[in-house]
Amino acid sequence: MRAPTNYAGPRREEEKESTMSQSPASSLSQGPATVKHILESKGNAIYSVSRDDSMNKAVELMSEKRIGALLVIDDNGRLEGILSERDIVRKLAEIPGHVLKQKVDALMTTRVQSCSPNHQLLEVLKVMTEGRFRHMPVMENDHLLGIITIGDVVHQRLGELEHEAIKMKQMIVG
Repeated sequence: MRAPTNYAGPRREEEKESTMSQSPASSLSQGPATVKHILESKGNAIYSVSRDDSMNKAVELMSEKRIGALLVIDDNGRLEGILSERDIVRKLAEIPGHVLKQKVDALMTTRVQSCSPNHQLLEVLKVMTEGRFRHMPVMENDHLLGIITIGDVVHQRLGELEHEAIKMKQMIVG
């Protein structure tokens, strides 16, 4: 398709004041994302069992909710441990065929690393990667607020990187 021959672009004196698609303020980062951002978007649903529950009950709940870990909570709501798919697999290797008969207490991890809502996501990602675990309870003043996964952190971080890339393109284009 050919451009019309009678078109003439605006002359410099006729050009209106240019506008920018974003201001310098909108180009600046809003600061590093925190665990609080994840809980706000995903919610704070907590699926838990007690240490005296059967592994059969725990495995059924994990399957039903399609989750990879359960928090182990006492009658007062205090965190006692975490039961993950990895805990179950390790025990399966030790005692094949007998895991579902065990109590949660026999398989759960008792030394649980937690984070606060104010932790920066990059810090949490580093701790999870170095500790080789995928689930982390969120605590504030010994009160359980929720649980995040490494997938939640990666998803949030990818969203941030995508947003930063768009901002950089806007700055370049103007």
